[in-house]
Amino acid sequence: MIPLILGGYGQVALENLALREQLAIFQRSVRRPKIRPTDRLFWVCLRKVWKEWKSALVIVRPETVLDWQRKRFRRYWSRLSQHKNPGRPRTHADIRKLVKTMAEANVGWGARRIHGELLKLGIEVSERTVSRLMPKRSTAPSQTWRAFLDNHVRDLVSIDFFTVPTARLRVLFVFIVLSHERRRVIHFNITEHPTAAWTAQQIVEAFPEDQTPRYLVRDRDGTYGEYFQHRVQGMGIREVRTAPRSPWQNPYAERVIGSIRRECLSHMIVLHDKHLRRILKGYFRYYHESRTHLSLDKDAPEAREIQANKLERNESFRSGRWADFIIATNAGWLSHYMSGGRFVPDNPALLQSSS
Repeated sequence: MIPLILGGYGQVALENLALREQLAIFQRSVRRPKIRPTDRLFWVCLRKVWKEWKSALVIVRPETVLDWQRKRFRRYWSRLSQHKNPGRPRTHADIRKLVKTMAEANVGWGARRIHGELLKLGIEVSERTVSRLMPKRSTAPSQTWRAFLDNHVRDLVSIDFFTVPTARLRVLFVFIVLSHERRRVIHFNITEHPTAAWTAQQIVEAFPEDQTPRYLVRDRDGTYGEYFQHRVQGMGIREVRTAPRSPWQNPYAERVIGSIRRECLSHMIVLHDKHLRRILKGYFRYYHESRTHLSLDKDAPEAREIQANKLERNESFRSGRWADFIIATNAGWLSHYMSGGRFVPDNPALLQSSS
């Protein structure tokens, strides 16, 4: 500063002093000022052309300027050494999703098996890529609950009772045996006084010796007494009892009973046991042959074919004969139909008009 004053540059010296004082005040008020990339570039260039650049540093340290230069050098050469197309091309999202789905649905399949299936589908991908895309498992492969139930559904049946009041104020007990595989009611019977011996006899009639199921799901009703248990055990059937007061643990049988009440028995008065037997026979014929089920992909327990002739189907809609056809096919067990909306349990006139 003194050489500048003595050399005739007093104005420059005073201006330099004023700027340094302002920088000192700024440094006291702001601990770490924000520095832009252009500021860094200025100091890096100034270091190359001015030897005394360190004496002018106030808000940064010399080590910081040197570090900026090193980082700039690394970024420059990193950009030069990068490949224009790094690595192999990315696998399509649909292929990644397909590999994951196949691995989750078939827990016993490895990368080789899935790779072979993909090749048969016309998807060209390496086996190494398939193994990399497969989900990582922390435990040994195990089948899903859905697969487990599907594997055992043929060996599962449910039984249950439900009551029906008659016009003479008597109570009839209806016993049903339901197969889980196709939701078929394979046996039913009616009695006024259910006993363990009578119930065991129904199981014998429902299952010949070569068709006995492995598991039988039932509740804890007192009707299933000692005689019933010994008889079932002698047939090689294992009983699965639900928890007390837990009807939701026998859902298939409960849903069938609910359907019988909603679609059939709630629309009529039962006179006696023979009348009820005739009603249920007609309803179960409709239930097995025509009624669609969500659990069967909207098919009937006995597979129902789709009408092939489109022209004939459209003509039925236009002429109004479609409603009559449905009622005739289902033996009148639809509670409402298109013409009139009234319940018809048995209407021979409709059967004659549709034939």
